[in-house]
Amino acid sequence: MAAEKRPHPSDQGDPNKRPKSDAFAAAKAKAAEIAAKARARAAASKAPEPAPVRQSQGASPAPPSAAPAGGLSRLDAIRARIAAQNASSSGSIVSGGPVTPVEPPRPSATLDIRRTDAKARAPSPKREDEKPNPYFDPKAVSTGRVRATRQLQFNEVGKYTEQGSKLRAQQRLEQIKKTLAMQARRAGLDENSERGFLVQTPPDVEWWDEGLLEEKTYDCLDDPAKLKLHGDDTVITLYVQHPSYLKAPQDQRLIVTKPMYLTPKEQAKLRRMRRAEEIKEQQAKIRLGLEPPPPPKVKRGNMMRVMGEQAIADPTAVEMMVESQIQERHDNHLAANEERKLTKEQRHAKIEEQQQKDAAKALYMCVFKIDTLAFGQHRYKIDNNAKQMALTGITLFNPNMNLVIVEGGIHSVNKYKKLMLQRIKWSDNAPPTDIQMEKQASDPQWMKSFDEEGNLKDLSYNKCKLVFEGEVKERAFRKWGSKTCETDGEAKHFLSRNKIDSLWALAQSLE
Repeated sequence: MAAEKRPHPSDQGDPNKRPKSDAFAAAKAKAAEIAAKARARAAASKAPEPAPVRQSQGASPAPPSAAPAGGLSRLDAIRARIAAQNASSSGSIVSGGPVTPVEPPRPSATLDIRRTDAKARAPSPKREDEKPNPYFDPKAVSTGRVRATRQLQFNEVGKYTEQGSKLRAQQRLEQIKKTLAMQARRAGLDENSERGFLVQTPPDVEWWDEGLLEEKTYDCLDDPAKLKLHGDDTVITLYVQHPSYLKAPQDQRLIVTKPMYLTPKEQAKLRRMRRAEEIKEQQAKIRLGLEPPPPPKVKRGNMMRVMGEQAIADPTAVEMMVESQIQERHDNHLAANEERKLTKEQRHAKIEEQQQKDAAKALYMCVFKIDTLAFGQHRYKIDNNAKQMALTGITLFNPNMNLVIVEGGIHSVNKYKKLMLQRIKWSDNAPPTDIQMEKQASDPQWMKSFDEEGNLKDLSYNKCKLVFEGEVKERAFRKWGSKTCETDGEAKHFLSRNKIDSLWALAQSLE
């Protein structure tokens, strides 16, 4: 108990002096009392509650608990209630035991933090009510590649010996074929006998069927279990191979719109209008003094009226002057026309440009068969016209027949076709000149216009036939040329380089 303060001696005799009250001590005592009651209430709330007693239907409800002591304030009651709720929810404090103070949070070590993060990142167990994803493909998940074990296999005796013997036999066969082909070229025989030289036995299984059969024979076709038509090991898939897209030919064959041509009357009308405007402009310049006035246009009809007395005094001089002016005007007219004309180089360039545009639209090929080209004039027309029309191809000379192959635009090919089938007279023949004799000295006898006895050959049977005509994708020849082939095999071998050897067989089939 706090000791009372002794009064000051000077205050004892003053009756009006008010005695000092110990307010601080009273407030402190009241606070201690409130704290003790709060602790008691908290301890009572932590005690286990008794099991509820089931009341009968007719029993009256239990009376409410007594109200808290009147000495506790409302603030203290709220604080005590919050403390009781925190203690009951923690569950770590045993009822009736001493109250353990709550330790403040301590910073965890780095390892503990990582472990906590790992536990937090750990995948949660799959819920039963989780729906499967229809877009998830388990086959697409990359799995570890497992190496398949292979059994030890022994090669049979004589396996590689048999392969070596087959290879040597194939090499000997190729050598024999080359020798026979060389002999056939020298003898001038047809090389189509290769098919009958060796008849190969058909294989047990064709190479395009090996991926569809379990066994290397066609005997298993009746057994569906031995066919690889379905499954992962079959060559048949759901994928479709689409070829690359090509440009439509219509884009290359677009017709260029040309300007509309006028009738002669319309052209004359435009010319009059243009000249009238030029004359007006010239007259305006003469009025302004920018140009001198032109001399009078004197003709034979107006000579006396224009020259006047001068024509009467010296008519001969006036007539000569008028004639010179007329000739000068005529020369100026011809010079203006020549200036507007294209030169020889410009004309050739214009024609070449038109030929290139024609060939850029589409390429066409024509093949002609001619019995003989012994007349040199025929060979000259074939060669010169093909070069002028910017055609590519070749002329094959052969004792049995001659083949002419041309490639180019549709316009040039049609003109050349008309030349070969209509314009040239293939039955004509004439003796060569001295210069032609010198040029044909190295040619074989079947390419000369006369026979061994010096007589002109009869070409009345000679004619030209159209073997093939059509559109091609690309050119087979880079330029125009000629080739002399003594045998059919040599001609076919030359055409096979450009993959058109079938044209020779097609020409031979025509009568």
